[in-house]
Amino acid sequence: MNNDIFPCLWYDGDAKESAEFYCKIFDGKITADTPVVMNIDLFGQKLMLLNGGPQFKKNATVSFMVICETEDEVQKYWDQLSDGGTVMMPLDSYPWSKKYGWIQDKYEVSWQIYLGEKTNDQKIVPTLMFIHENNGKAMEAMELYTKIFPNSSIGNVSKYKDGAENGENPENVMHAQFVIDGYSLYCMDSSHDHNFDFNEGVSMVVMTDDQEQTDKYWNALTNDGGRESMCGWLKDKFGFSWQIVPKRLIQLMSDSDQEKAGKVVQAMMGMQKIVIQDLEDAYNS
Repeated sequence: MNNDIFPCLWYDGDAKESAEFYCKIFDGKITADTPVVMNIDLFGQKLMLLNGGPQFKKNATVSFMVICETEDEVQKYWDQLSDGGTVMMPLDSYPWSKKYGWIQDKYEVSWQIYLGEKTNDQKIVPTLMFIHENNGKAMEAMELYTKIFPNSSIGNVSKYKDGAENGENPENVMHAQFVIDGYSLYCMDSSHDHNFDFNEGVSMVVMTDDQEQTDKYWNALTNDGGRESMCGWLKDKFGFSWQIVPKRLIQLMSDSDQEKAGKVVQAMMGMQKIVIQDLEDAYNS
């Protein structure tokens, strides 16, 4: 499993409260605790929780599938995530799982709790839902992402067959699994008319080793309809948000010399794509 790729959840001041909530439910631990960024470890997987402000709200275009080994485990997580949450699909038996439910918790994070087999050692799998103008593009997205990142592959793809009954195109993806650089994700198409879409509320962070890797991912993801944003953020052609973050940025921002670290932060705030040499210059100025 690759912990250089991980999800980032956007909060308006309650990231720490949420981090403690998830660590209690999933027996996790907090690995970074600052006013802006909380990092947590759940089952050996990294999640970043960002106190970014009121601008963006998380929604069900990105949910988190938790793969459980027993019905009791499903029930345990469901009961705790239900506290103040909203049920999207009730906990029940479905054709794809003997015990499954979809819930949005009180922090607006969507979880699919699923009794089934893990395909690897990753217990929590982000799931992208392609809706509105992206409906029908899940396959195209998987092909793009697996082409950009090394050590990538597309796994099982299930399509809607009875499209006439449920309003879905029979060729649309009902559920599919893919891997980017060792990190597993799921995706699906949905024809339902939801009142939300991809936004910065949930993004994917990619930690890069050097400028060459930073440039490669940045250019590939902003190409063909993507959009550059600020501070290493971008949207790809589907409107999904990524953060392309050189590891050197984190090292410089974490420097014990607060004045130097502050100069690095100021330099970063003025960038779209992160340029490591400009960070070094700010640090040494």
